[in-house]
Amino acid sequence: MTEAAADVGMDRRQRWVSGVATAVLALAGLVVMREFLPALAWAVVIAIGIWPFYDRLARRWPKHQRELLPAATILLILLVLVIPLMLVGLPVLKDSHEAAGWLQQAKTTGLAPPPFLANLPFGARLTQLWHDNLGQPGALSVVAGRTMQGGVVKLGRHFGAEALHRLMLMGFMLLSLFFLLRDAEGVTEQLRVASRRAIGPAGERVGQQMFRQVQGTVNGLVLVGLAEGLILGVVYWIAGVPHAALFGLLTGLLAMVPFGATLALGVSALALLAAGKAVAALVVAGVGLVVTFLADHFVRPVLIGGATRLPFIWVLFGILGGVETFGLVGLFVGPTIFAALILLWREYVGEKPGPA
Repeated sequence: MTEAAADVGMDRRQRWVSGVATAVLALAGLVVMREFLPALAWAVVIAIGIWPFYDRLARRWPKHQRELLPAATILLILLVLVIPLMLVGLPVLKDSHEAAGWLQQAKTTGLAPPPFLANLPFGARLTQLWHDNLGQPGALSVVAGRTMQGGVVKLGRHFGAEALHRLMLMGFMLLSLFFLLRDAEGVTEQLRVASRRAIGPAGERVGQQMFRQVQGTVNGLVLVGLAEGLILGVVYWIAGVPHAALFGLLTGLLAMVPFGATLALGVSALALLAAGKAVAALVVAGVGLVVTFLADHFVRPVLIGGATRLPFIWVLFGILGGVETFGLVGLFVGPTIFAALILLWREYVGEKPGPA
């Protein structure tokens, strides 16, 4: 902006006005696009994450890099990402309706004590307490009944609206990703020029640092999470967890968040415990904790922090703080911001050559 203004002979006041006008236009653009920014952010994250693989394909088939390869990539993402999410979401929606019916029946007839209570210390006393407080018809409180009758309907409507909104965002994300991959070379060159003009020689280095951090975070979160889901899915199947494949897929999705797989592990262990399989529940919990401990404390720090020499404590702060601030896309945005800041700090204190 300054170079262009100098070329046309603008004075200081005109340059200031043009700068303010540009800022206002940029802010207006962000306001107009605010509902679609998450979709665009996800498209950028996925594009950076798959870029090494996509770039090899583009170099091998250069004639198809603007049409066929982007379309094939979108189709592959649909098969790998969208359909599995639907496989998780549809059973959850179905189970929510079944749970509402079960609660209605429990309110009328009472809740039978689960079999595993009898195997616990003081099992007879616990079973009797359950029978006295929850096993009698109408034992559930009126407040719980009202919550069930009104809350389930509201929850169902909210879930349906959110699902439709997420589906729309996913469609725009895939559309944005198609154009990003198709015009990747031009977009990359424009970003390189813009960063160099904005913050000087350090701009390109910061951009490369952020690029590598996103790739490392994708590998550390997505690939490791899916590997955890695959391993624990086999453990669920061997242990006899109901719907083992669904639990494995859910574990893989939750495992993309550090320590998130623990929730799926707890639910699967409780399902086994409720079925009277205490030993199998202990095995699932023990093996799962070992797998998640190794993944979260050894594999992920190497993949995420190793790409940019980012200490794991900053990786963890970036992931958790990013999720709190930006939602799920913050899994990748948070560590990327810290990677850029750490690079600038290292240059500033002279640990790494180059002007900050």
